[in-house]
Amino acid sequence: MKATNDLEWDMPIVLVGLMGAGKSAIGRRLAQRLDLNFIDADTEIESKFGKTVSYIFEHYGEAEFRKQERCIIRQLLHRPPHVMASGGGAFIDPETRHLIRQNSLSIWLRASLDVLHGRVQSRDDRPLLRSGEPRSILAALIGERYPIYALADVVVDSIDGPHDEVVNKVVWAISNHRRLRGLPEGG
Repeated sequence: MKATNDLEWDMPIVLVGLMGAGKSAIGRRLAQRLDLNFIDADTEIESKFGKTVSYIFEHYGEAEFRKQERCIIRQLLHRPPHVMASGGGAFIDPETRHLIRQNSLSIWLRASLDVLHGRVQSRDDRPLLRSGEPRSILAALIGERYPIYALADVVVDSIDGPHDEVVNKVVWAISNHRRLRGLPEGG
């Protein structure tokens, strides 16, 4: 597929990171820029089960949710090249992380605590934030998860600013990653 910036891609691109990092917002714009389809893994899970992520967490537990998430991500990774926003905990699960790393280019959208908190504080659809003070929970998640997210193929800082600025950084990072791996930038 030919993108408007002459960057072709032959595998899925999976965005990973904490809730509020911009995986869906950046992912939609990145997919448009690269002329690829966009898939939100959480939306796919909700569609398959007819229940929200919050409902699945609350009624079946996180372990069951992660099992179902892994199954759906496995299926999604076998579709033609696309951009996927994964759930915040998907890459933390060792089996799901292995699937993502083997079948896609993983991009960690890294964001500061202030950016994350600012983006999620007015939303009540984040199951992990319901058990206490959101800023403290996010800080703890940063401590636990950032070393694992750092295993992604590419790291791009998600800033509090125009989404297109972050998309530009992602496109540059993809091109740079391909160049460093000795792959042609245009294919």
